[in-house]
Amino acid sequence: MNRPDRTGEGASRIGRDAITGAADVVPEPRRERRARRRGAGRGEATRVPDADFRSYHGRPVLNQIVWEAPDIGGYLFLGGLAGASSVLAAGAEYTGHPDLARPLKYTALAAISGSTAALIHDLGRPERFLNMLRVFKPTSPMSVGSWLLMGYGPLAGVAAVTAATGWFPRIGRAATVGAGLAGPLVATYTAPLICDTAVPAWHDGYRQMPFVFASSAAAAAGGMGLITAPTAQSGPARRVAVGGACAEVAVSTYMEHRLGFVGEPYGQGRAGVLTRTAKALTLAGAVGAVLGRRNRAVSALSGAALLGGSALTRLGVFQAGVQSAADPKYVVVPQRRRLEERESAEARERAESTA
Repeated sequence: MNRPDRTGEGASRIGRDAITGAADVVPEPRRERRARRRGAGRGEATRVPDADFRSYHGRPVLNQIVWEAPDIGGYLFLGGLAGASSVLAAGAEYTGHPDLARPLKYTALAAISGSTAALIHDLGRPERFLNMLRVFKPTSPMSVGSWLLMGYGPLAGVAAVTAATGWFPRIGRAATVGAGLAGPLVATYTAPLICDTAVPAWHDGYRQMPFVFASSAAAAAGGMGLITAPTAQSGPARRVAVGGACAEVAVSTYMEHRLGFVGEPYGQGRAGVLTRTAKALTLAGAVGAVLGRRNRAVSALSGAALLGGSALTRLGVFQAGVQSAADPKYVVVPQRRRLEERESAEARERAESTA
């Protein structure tokens, strides 16, 4: 994938407190820096006012995101749905819910196929995906994700085919377990993938984003179970759907609050519309899942709402990243704050050492 600028890849020490976009900020001229120091020595309040930073020589602070929303949004959503569906299918099969496990196996195969197709379409040429398999780099989320897809896809395929044909049941059960074990990684590896960039709305949410993606995937898989399984067999899907939906809304709201200024894009513009709609659909789906325990139509509508909410959550995250990368203030303002905090800490250390 054509990725936005990274923060410090290849450096000897990578920290999450690194100053994103630091290489793109115009340094203070030496003459003005010397004048400021001389003024400080005489007790004068000489200071160059902060510039209204818009660009670097007419160019954006960050390289703009060139990924297409349908491709990457579909890649994020379908991968999460596939992984969570395999986990739920494995649990349903081993707890005596075959009519729930079978359609979820089909869902996992269809979703991972669609996710891989969306990724390859974004890359432009299929051989680019194959080139990512030439090496395995544990520190690269893209490399780990590519190998996960290659390992998980055949397992999901065998589980679905054996469930449909009835052939080789032991192999089918083994494939179901394998896909279930790989499912959580497939559902969440895309979170560190997008957080491992300089995009402020993604990078600064690296602690919560995996939990947002995991809970969103659980809600989607539970919703699919409500749509496809009879009400007598849909109990596990209902519990997963409600739990995932509540966790998704809670964790995503907490992430937006914790991001503070950098999290503004999640509530503004197109990203704000997508995020608010996603939460409304997710909560509506959770309420419907609880109230429609004995009504197949209500369960199906609730499942559709949960699927829609999960998809819009991923699209909202994607759009928030686009908006934050396009506005320099989300890079420059936090950077200035970190610089001021660092200078204040150094000044306190010097004062303590001379005391």
